[in-house]
Amino acid sequence: MMIQLQDFQNKKTQMVFIDAFLQNNRLDHLTQLMGYHPTYLENFLRTQQYLLRGDGPLPFHYRHYIAIMAASRHQCTYLIHLHEEEFILQNGDPDWLKGPSHIPKKIRNLFELNKLMAHRPWLINKSHIDKLTRGKDNWSLSELMQAICLMAHFHAMCSFVYGCGVRNELDHNGESLHRRLSMSDDSDSDTQGNEPEVKIEVLMERMKKLNEDDSDDPTEEERLKRFESIENQSVELISSSIPSPRVEVLKYCEDPEFCYQDFAKRDNIDSIPTFRAQDYNWEEHGFSLANRLLSDIGSNLEDRFNIAINLTYYTMGKVKNVDTSAFRCAIWNYIHCLYGIMHDDFNYSQVNQLLDRNLKSYIKTVTCYPERLTKKDYDSCMQEFRHSEKVHVNLMLLEARLQGELLYSLRAVMQHMT
Repeated sequence: MMIQLQDFQNKKTQMVFIDAFLQNNRLDHLTQLMGYHPTYLENFLRTQQYLLRGDGPLPFHYRHYIAIMAASRHQCTYLIHLHEEEFILQNGDPDWLKGPSHIPKKIRNLFELNKLMAHRPWLINKSHIDKLTRGKDNWSLSELMQAICLMAHFHAMCSFVYGCGVRNELDHNGESLHRRLSMSDDSDSDTQGNEPEVKIEVLMERMKKLNEDDSDDPTEEERLKRFESIENQSVELISSSIPSPRVEVLKYCEDPEFCYQDFAKRDNIDSIPTFRAQDYNWEEHGFSLANRLLSDIGSNLEDRFNIAINLTYYTMGKVKNVDTSAFRCAIWNYIHCLYGIMHDDFNYSQVNQLLDRNLKSYIKTVTCYPERLTKKDYDSCMQEFRHSEKVHVNLMLLEARLQGELLYSLRAVMQHMT
């Protein structure tokens, strides 16, 4: 799935590529894929540069080790290898790369939060923040804010890496392709069934109808019922089995068997209610808290979220002049639904109208357990989409997941502070 530079004649794309090369001394595969969308890529690189190399309380080698920890939760050797190299370049102690017993207790204390953020962020509460910020080897709130942003960023990056089948870089040892593309022949799993895909012309007709029909104005109770219906339906989407983690991954994480559990099937339903975005959301709460604890990070993330969900070229496959806003909104809100986050201003009946079963299954797999993705999953959905459009969908998965993790984590930080 590599892209040749001659495919990018757009001057802005070329300029962003030059900046990326100057920042990283390489033009990696991730950057090349994101190059389909240079406006997004420009902001993505700015944010990542700030997190990894900009001003902030954490030493640079800490930042790359946290990136490795985050990538290990999804067995993402592509990112692990990249940041092992960067860790050494930043004068990190090579012994840290041998396993948890070799790292400072302060970083080891992050393992629990890293695990919950990656797989079940709704379990994060004030007590986790209290534990990290008190006693010996404690984290300051600004340090913790940077660590949270790094973990959420790289968890979400795992989704993009697997979703796009990103290759390992040529200077990495090991497999020439990322593990997902080695395609164990379990592609005959019943992940998707044999459901026919909704054609673009049918999807366009449904979007047009939704845009023209403003008569459906459900009550608050009806909106909640529709949300819970979509939430419960997602339980039926079964993924293939999780691959056994390799030694190079196990040394960076504890409790590797811990993984995503459907929010609808969570334990202690009464004590873990649906996350209502009207009570805590990014725009009114998360943004300001992030900026307060780590200067400018909220603004950078805000730009990324907005670009990802609003980006459009008014095309869908070979069809031009298409308003895709309803489709993009359905994807974003469905991802949040998988994490138990409900947006009161969204009509969840649109999810089933615009996202077929194959696409919903793909979204769930890439968002919640990307290491399980198979080629069949990728090939069975969005078949009429251009490759650049599939990349855009994966960018929305990346950003919506990132925002979901941050909402739960920052809410816990806020509760700790009040």
